[in-house]
Amino acid sequence: MFTTTEYIYIDGKFYDRADAKVSVFDHGLLYGDGVFEGIRAYNGRVFRLDEHIDRMYDGAKAIMLQPPLSKAQMKKAIIDTLKKNKLTDAYIRPIITRGVGDLGLDPRKCAKASVIIITVYWGAMYGDLYEKGLTAVSVSTRRNASEALPTNIKSLNYLNNILAKIEANEKGGDEAVIFDTRGNIAEGSGDNIFIIKGGKVFTPPVLQNLNGITRACVVELCPKLKIPFVEQNLGYFDMYTADEVFVTGTAAEIAPITKIDGRIIGDGKPGPITKKLMAAYKKLTQTTGTPIK
Repeated sequence: MFTTTEYIYIDGKFYDRADAKVSVFDHGLLYGDGVFEGIRAYNGRVFRLDEHIDRMYDGAKAIMLQPPLSKAQMKKAIIDTLKKNKLTDAYIRPIITRGVGDLGLDPRKCAKASVIIITVYWGAMYGDLYEKGLTAVSVSTRRNASEALPTNIKSLNYLNNILAKIEANEKGGDEAVIFDTRGNIAEGSGDNIFIIKGGKVFTPPVLQNLNGITRACVVELCPKLKIPFVEQNLGYFDMYTADEVFVTGTAAEIAPITKIDGRIIGDGKPGPITKKLMAAYKKLTQTTGTPIK
């Protein structure tokens, strides 16, 4: 999936992979104090770059983190990193950390935030499972309550997601289904969840799950494809009795799920509406975006 990248951007300079380092006193490392994005480039264009940068900077504002670059400067740094690595199809990971401080929690001890940009070639995340469908499992890990740690801050503290992924791995699932503390479906370990029933597409509201960029694309595509769309809370029953289920994410794109907790979804194959959305999304990624060159 990943291939070695030659140059990594850190605070205005490019470093070889082996020499790309941050301080052990960076609060991003010590406390997960920072924000990040996962972005894709397709066919020489960065897909939904503005939306990703807006989300990252909103997250920074929410945790009172002042980025050292303007949005325009961040976009240029991302394009420059892609050019430096001669990449036209890539996964891009921009990171803003709180920066170097001391071993105390106080973010005021961090004089200046730091920016890291990693770009790598990236193929299909789930390989042939896009044709066969993924297996998902419900996990006991609950999504952080929004009043404790708002899910829409895409922070460097991703332990909640990692615990869910560990449990899914142990249970033999390709992906986890995480519920909130009220028993509603929240999201996967790294993606949003959709179900299809009676020709309608349903997905949870974005309070206990990340307001995904790919999720937003599906919301936009549904009316264009004349597919009814509904945003509402969903539970176990909705998931188990769905005609189709799929997940969305920048890395995963749109991926069908054909088995959940031992239950076969639909006829056990990726369904027609899911495949229709997959095709429309692929066309969108291949034909739109911010040019690299």
